Amino acid sequence: MSISLSLPLADGGTEAYALVGTPTLRPAATPSFNRIAYAAAHVVSDPRRDARPWEAPAIDWERTMAFRHHLWSLGFRIAEAMDTSQRGMGLDWAGAQELIRRSLAEARAVPGADLACGAGTDHLNPADARSLDDVIRAYEEQVGFVEKQGGRPIMMASRALARIARSPDDYRKVYGRILGQAKDKVVLHWLGDMFDPQLRGYWGSQNFEPALDTVISIIEENRAKVEGIKISLLDNAYEVALRNRLPEGVLCFTGDDFNYAELIEGDGVKYSHALLGIFDAVAPQASQALALLAVGDVATFRAVIEPTVPLSRKIFEAPTQYYKAGVVFLAWLNGHQDHFTMPAGMQSARGVVHYADVFRLADKANVLDKPELAAARMKSLMTVLGVS
Repeated sequence: MSISLSLPLADGGTEAYALVGTPTLRPAATPSFNRIAYAAAHVVSDPRRDARPWEAPAIDWERTMAFRHHLWSLGFRIAEAMDTSQRGMGLDWAGAQELIRRSLAEARAVPGADLACGAGTDHLNPADARSLDDVIRAYEEQVGFVEKQGGRPIMMASRALARIARSPDDYRKVYGRILGQAKDKVVLHWLGDMFDPQLRGYWGSQNFEPALDTVISIIEENRAKVEGIKISLLDNAYEVALRNRLPEGVLCFTGDDFNYAELIEGDGVKYSHALLGIFDAVAPQASQALALLAVGDVATFRAVIEPTVPLSRKIFEAPTQYYKAGVVFLAWLNGHQDHFTMPAGMQSARGVVHYADVFRLADKANVLDKPELAAARMKSLMTVLGVS
């Protein structure tokens, strides 16, 4: 039976859109990959208890944990309490602590489940940082919390450090201190200012080459404590340049939500592992593609994963930091939550035409798991937003 609905166009008109996608089948057993694949997972808000969504957003912990089981069942590791879960944009450090505690406890009860946890300085207001020691103490608190809970840290980029650092040596000092104290290996996180404008000039330069030199020097000086680095600059040439300079045994995790398909596949010699927010939204398709890549079926890997790339580019279009809205929108369309609300009301960060474009591209990429439900929910959203 054909499913169709009316969707808005950029010129103010509407069009009749008929769905064309086919839902992706779930694997009979948890698949195996030949790439490490972290999905950065979102949190589910609880609108029934959300009295102050901008100040103290309520979280639906049951649905939030259920979504992590969904990702684990598809073979993914989870990157917990990252920017996809609205760290610093709705989820504060107290909320992140609760999320980390719950997710680590949940993982211990799931055979084979794995996750790493974001540790940053977001409880320190950048304007209140007076010295590098303030930044170091903030990192120590969060890394220490993750390790005390039995987790592995992902050392997130720091807004406070970006504000107060005056040279690459300041970054070397802060990262050297934290990595030197770490109990085990840590994943570093290079997040571009398109994701967070407050990170402009990170690593001590607004230009890529000197910033890369600083990153490589930090990794080489602390090689025994660095598992790898996630790079999110939305430029595959930058990622390849980093990947080619990493010391032996240090992994490159793509965070490039524009070019992940080719970066994960690699150039025949080197490839990237993955730590991606888009894998939250396209988990079944990415899982199927990665399982195909693991058995050498590159052609079908491309056929499955490449249609998700235009969808990801739309979700992550500028202003890129609002991509979380598209991720949660698809979770709602696919029945993982029964509402389209987000911490701090972030669903309002995108407009009706953007959501219509995401809907079309998700359908064409076979991302809509339950087409009838997705169409019904889309129609209800269009009504609320004034599209007849």
